[in-house]
Amino acid sequence: MPGPASFNIMIVGQKGRLQYEALLLAASLRENDPGFTGRLIVAEPQPGPLWPEDPRIDPEIAEALTELGAEVTPFDSRVFGADYPYGNKIEGLAALPPGEPFLFLDTDTLVMGPLSDLPFDFDRPSASMRREGTWPVEEVYWPGYTAIWKSLYDRFGLDFDSSIDLSQPDEYWARYLYFNAGWFFGADPGVFGQRFLSMAQSIRDDPPEELAIQPLDPWLDQVALPLVIHSLGGGRPGPELDGLDGDITCHWRVLPLLYARESDRVVRTLEAVAAPNRIKKHLKKYDPFKRMIYQARGHKVRDLFDRDDLPRKEQQIRNRIKSKNLWLR
Repeated sequence: MPGPASFNIMIVGQKGRLQYEALLLAASLRENDPGFTGRLIVAEPQPGPLWPEDPRIDPEIAEALTELGAEVTPFDSRVFGADYPYGNKIEGLAALPPGEPFLFLDTDTLVMGPLSDLPFDFDRPSASMRREGTWPVEEVYWPGYTAIWKSLYDRFGLDFDSSIDLSQPDEYWARYLYFNAGWFFGADPGVFGQRFLSMAQSIRDDPPEELAIQPLDPWLDQVALPLVIHSLGGGRPGPELDGLDGDITCHWRVLPLLYARESDRVVRTLEAVAAPNRIKKHLKKYDPFKRMIYQARGHKVRDLFDRDDLPRKEQQIRNRIKSKNLWLR
């Protein structure tokens, strides 16, 4: 089993919601993993033809990130941009130093413990299994899970059969390699990013005929990601990485969902990290953070749910929050 290794963390930061989430993540990393020796790189898309509005981080937020030890590093959007902002996590890999192991985290993530202690095997890339069967979408005239996924593996000359989880039933979504793109890691962001970009662009521009009625927005990154990981010799994460989406990190996604379903420890961590004035003075400028964290609306959401008996589907949680006019994003 590999031991802890030095690595860089990449997140995407840009004007609007993501810059505030990035600040919260950076603060949580410095608070809860003070021994982290790698670089925290905030990949920032630059103005250009694919961004009708300037996407750069506000200067005062960039300064606050720098004070926390983060490095705001620019990259150019050449393929995706504003029409598919999830593509930032693909093209932004070019902002990382090539040849150095990396961990990508979505900005809506809290670090709650020592990431640097996790035994990553960067030569065997992997990604988050905290996902639902969101893609492919079952349709009346669709060819089925196997046909769709096999067409993608065939497109890129990959061995489909070795990607299957044989413990899951045939034509059940979890049988097929599928990740949440909230975190993923690899040995070389240059190689990983180039492959991610070429595969995603190929799927978007010339999808196999089996995908004819399948939506690719917003799922394109999660369609391409398992193909990238499989092609680089990776696969599903082992139990040694259970701390991701567990005791070490929380991918909270939107604050109402955090308050509705996450543990008391996650809520305490969020509010402790957001409390210092040097962080609070920035975060309270973003209305959902101001209302949920600092005006305690998050606890009104929390009171609507029993964490030991949550609704089975996320949409049911969302609907209950919205019915009380407490949904903020």
